[in-house]
Amino acid sequence: MNLVTSSMLGWLPFAFIRIVVFFGAGILVALYKPEILPEPASDLIFLSCCVLYLVLVFARRRLNVNPGIAGMMAIFFAGYCNVQLQTDSRRPDHFSKLKVPVEHYTVIVTSTPDEKEHSWKVETRIVEVKTRLGWEQRSGNVLLYLPKADFPQPHANGDKLLIAGSPQPIKAPANPGEFDYKSFLANRNIHYQHYIRAGKVKFLDNTPPSRILQSAHAIRSWSDGVLKRYIHGEREQTLASALVLGVTDGLDNELLNAYAATGSMHVLAVSGLHVGIIYWMILLVFRPLQRHESSKWILAVLSLLILWAYAFVTGLSPSVLRAVTMFSFMALARPWNQRTNIYNILAASAFCLLVYNPYMILSVGFQLSYLAVLGIVSLQPGIYRLWEPTFWLWDEIWKISAVSIAAQLATFALGLYYFHQFPNYFLISNLFAIPGSFLVLILGLVMMMVSFLSPLAAALGWLLEWIIKAMNGIIFSIEMVPFSLTENVYINELQCWAIVLMIGLIYFWTQTKKKQYAIGLSLLCVVFSVAQWNHLREDVWVNKVTVYSIPGHTAIDFVENGHAYYLFDSALTGDALKTKFHISPNRIKGGVGKVSPADPFIRQQDGCTVLVWKGLTIVQLHNEDFRIPPDVTVDYLIISNNSIKNLSAVVSEIDAKEFIVDSSNSFYRAEGLLREAEKYGVEIFSVLHQGAFDLTI
Repeated sequence: MNLVTSSMLGWLPFAFIRIVVFFGAGILVALYKPEILPEPASDLIFLSCCVLYLVLVFARRRLNVNPGIAGMMAIFFAGYCNVQLQTDSRRPDHFSKLKVPVEHYTVIVTSTPDEKEHSWKVETRIVEVKTRLGWEQRSGNVLLYLPKADFPQPHANGDKLLIAGSPQPIKAPANPGEFDYKSFLANRNIHYQHYIRAGKVKFLDNTPPSRILQSAHAIRSWSDGVLKRYIHGEREQTLASALVLGVTDGLDNELLNAYAATGSMHVLAVSGLHVGIIYWMILLVFRPLQRHESSKWILAVLSLLILWAYAFVTGLSPSVLRAVTMFSFMALARPWNQRTNIYNILAASAFCLLVYNPYMILSVGFQLSYLAVLGIVSLQPGIYRLWEPTFWLWDEIWKISAVSIAAQLATFALGLYYFHQFPNYFLISNLFAIPGSFLVLILGLVMMMVSFLSPLAAALGWLLEWIIKAMNGIIFSIEMVPFSLTENVYINELQCWAIVLMIGLIYFWTQTKKKQYAIGLSLLCVVFSVAQWNHLREDVWVNKVTVYSIPGHTAIDFVENGHAYYLFDSALTGDALKTKFHISPNRIKGGVGKVSPADPFIRQQDGCTVLVWKGLTIVQLHNEDFRIPPDVTVDYLIISNNSIKNLSAVVSEIDAKEFIVDSSNSFYRAEGLLREAEKYGVEIFSVLHQGAFDLTI
């Protein structure tokens, strides 16, 4: 037997891992480098690889060749072609291909309304558009925002609407490090949005795109109504809906921050944990069916029916579908006993999900779910064996702790990369959050089943309410303990995956004691260190001025080796949410550990502020009646609060390297100043049009 054949046989139990790795690689190449191959060429290469594989399979004994490489290349190009096939914007009838202005368009609502503080958010699919040339069929998805002042009740799933006007492309993030909402929605094939006022939309009909989805949404709405009827207290109601149904619309920021800070955020989104609890209950209740070989298939079928029924109750949300698919494969694999492999099962479920939606590979939930399950499967047994207590209570506590440690280790890098924080007391919080979510989920489902018996349902609602209150009280108490959270940690994408691979290599090294894993670990440590040094050199050990783009506000940071001096308007200073969303990401990337007002560098004048910092003189105009001292040489002039109607007076008085129009000005005033600048030949920058102004000194 040759070396290649021996190697292939060694990998035989993990066939689906090879398949999903090559398929996923093809997806990633198509997502990040879509221009490499046009669609006809990629299809032709895929078919050629398939034909070559079949030829080699039939001729392998005579030619003594391994067809595996051709097969893997076919799978790679299958992933590449799948992305092209499922990218709506590539379709010739997509809305983005229109060259004439749109006057009206019709859409069908494809989601349940998502309630925000001041508006409803609904996803819709374009059906037709009206231009000066008439009506024509078009495709594409649009995110509609309906203000509550005009729409006390939102439009429902399946509603067909006629809308006046045209949707607008979703904008890229305006500030450095800011969450890229445009890319997030593009991965869901949504590229446009429209803020609708009263009188601009007309209901035409109700034509649901899927009767199954409409029924699932209706059942979820009914179930949510049952929870709210028997559970009192707004916070308790919203948490019950989140834990049982995955409805997270009403969760307040204080609650979300507390669960995130304590490492318990995973219980608020119905996913692998909740579906795993239901599957565990199925196995417990139907344990007698596991005794006989024939009845194991009956158990598998029952498991599938119950798991998918639960998915239906939650409205077939993406996170639940992902988890139910994963556990469905596990349920089907059980009758085979030792002839299956858990890693193959996970890979097979991931493969099916990526065939259905290749963009799922970029989903944070998808990545965290599979890494967490992989960590639990591979790391939890070894962690548990470190201590095997004899007393049952300590044993149960250690089981939960071992699961928490394994999942946290596996998702550690992604947590730092996406959320820039680490919950130091996750072990303590999960001792209460996991059993608490288990009780809420089971009792919530039981309450729905007995909702026709009002006294019993009311008693269960009372019990659920107090369990949730106790959970919240414990979580908030843990959050208040000093050093509960390590915050503002920055790692880049390369460092993130280096950490993931390092944890994997440590696991293989401890299992096999092979030195090649230690060598690989050392090389990854070097890669991580070089990436960190490069980050410090480019982003931290620098002096930088950033004028942020936050509509209606002035926001400027002067960063010096990890110390940020800020110049904000008073309204923004007290707005923690806007600061966290628009400003904090840039500060985290810049290694900012201390923040203070820019008062030491400021001199107030009539209608303006003069700031001298690192040899630069920056003047901010915030009033029409400004007066700049004659001895001041201006490097950069910042125009705020619509203080300048036209540039003529400013250009004659001030000779600055560049004019910066900040986001406290109106969009139209900024647009007028940009047009004027062309006439005068002035260098000008509008943060409302071009995004944040970032200057490294």
